[in-house]
Order: sequence, then C-alpha cells, then structure tokens
Amino acid sequence: MSKIIRTNRNNAAALITEPLIQGAAGMISMPIGYLSELRRATRENSVLLIADEVATGFGRTGTMFACEHEDVIPDLMSVSKGLSGGYLPIAATLATEKIFRAFLGDYSEFKTFFHGHTYTGNPLAAAASLANLELMKRKSFWKRVRSNVALLRRELEQFKDLPNVREVRQCGMMVGIELRGGSGARLGHKVAMKMRKHGVILRPLGNVVVLMTPLMIPNEKIRSLLNTLNRLLH
Repeated sequence: MSKIIRTNRNNAAALITEPLIQGAAGMISMPIGYLSELRRATRENSVLLIADEVATGFGRTGTMFACEHEDVIPDLMSVSKGLSGGYLPIAATLATEKIFRAFLGDYSEFKTFFHGHTYTGNPLAAAASLANLELMKRKSFWKRVRSNVALLRRELEQFKDLPNVREVRQCGMMVGIELRGGSGARLGHKVAMKMRKHGVILRPLGNVVVLMTPLMIPNEKIRSLLNTLNRLLH
C-alpha cells in the first residue's frame, strides 16, 4: 500500500479507509500497526487520509473512534450511526482546520463547498445526538464498554475450536464469526434464520455471522446470545 501511495502521489487526492475493521466486507480485521502506517505514508506523500468511522465510531471498537487505537488523526472523518445512539438518522463530516479554511473565502471566489441534504440539521436527530454524547461523557459508560468488550472476548473462545468455524474476528463490540463453506453456501443466512426461532435477530454477511450488540448490553444477554449460537453451530 505504501508503494501504491508513493507511485500515485501526484494524481491521488486521498485514501479512504475503514479503520481497524471492515464491517460490510465481512468483519475483516487490519493487522496491528497498519492504520498508523497508512497515516505515515499518506502524510509523507501529501495524500489526504479519510477515515470512514460510520460503523466504527462512538465506542463501537472500545474507544470513541477507532483511529484512537493507533493515535491516528485523519484529515477527514465521516461519522453517523452511533452519533445518535442509533435512534435517529444523522451524519457528519469532520475536517482538520487546514481543510476547513481551504473552503473559506468571498462568494466571488467560489471556494465554498456548496453541498447539503434536504434533512441536514434535523432538530430532533440533533437533540438525540446531543443527549447521546452527554451519556458518553460519563466514566461509567466507558467502564461498561470495556467490561463488555472483555466479556465478549472471553465468551468467544468457545467458538475457536469448533470444526465448522474458520475464524473468529473481534474489534471491540464488533464481531465476525466466519464459517467453513463455499462462497455460495450462505451459511450465515441459514444460521440467522435458525437464530430467529430463539428470539435472536442477526445480520449475516455471506458465511460470516455478524454480532453488533448494543454497547450497553447486559452481561447475561451476551452469554445467552453466544451460548445459543454455540448450540446451533455444533
């Protein structure tokens, strides 16, 4: 990747990445240190780094933003989902001061980024987001998140030696359990349908069973969820 960035430094505007773990791609984890190396390579070659934290932001990986795990500050960051705690749709784009000022100027200069959506700034969604951010300021919130991340890690050990499990991937409260099977087997879908009979709704991605629980899920719910899934995979 460093070579690709260096080779295209004169015609590449930016590099876009989903930090630490690619959600919709099947919960694919980055190697440790990969994100920080992307930041180094983009900075050295004057290429912007855009972090897509729509899925990974607001506590989902165990910290406020996934980039914090490797002390990375991107040039642009897109956020959504967890901003309102998932209660209402809202999104935002964060930018460094340098990029922000690049779009300031007189109207005649046409430097302004003329962009917007019909429902931008919805007051109800904004109010829900502000209330959610206030909750996230509490130390007890992060203590609970860290506790749930650790509990998930311990409970996931039971899946690693199952013969029909290829790999278990976890990043904070994001989990992907990849099952053994052909690309068209849709094993994740079959497991999800069986889990519904036990009152559990999961989102599968091909042969990957995805677990994206609420950050504040009670301990007994985590154990119940994984025990039920374990029985179905035997």
